[in-house]
Amino acid sequence: MKNKIKVLRAEHNMTQAELAAEVEVSRQTINAIETGKFDPSLPLAFKISRLFEMPIEDIFQNE
Repeated sequence: MKNKIKVLRAEHNMTQAELAAEVEVSRQTINAIETGKFDPSLPLAFKISRLFEMPIEDIFQNE
């Protein structure tokens, strides 16, 4: 699944560790999502979308 998390983090001047702390997962989980090795659970996708104040569909795209 493609996503815009890396771009959104850069726009908000956040590190992977900062984002991970905000959504209560490990930095490794954020890295795996950004690189497409892991698809987030629906609750995690909602947390990320609320944090960036964007609809889930604008952050995550099914390939």
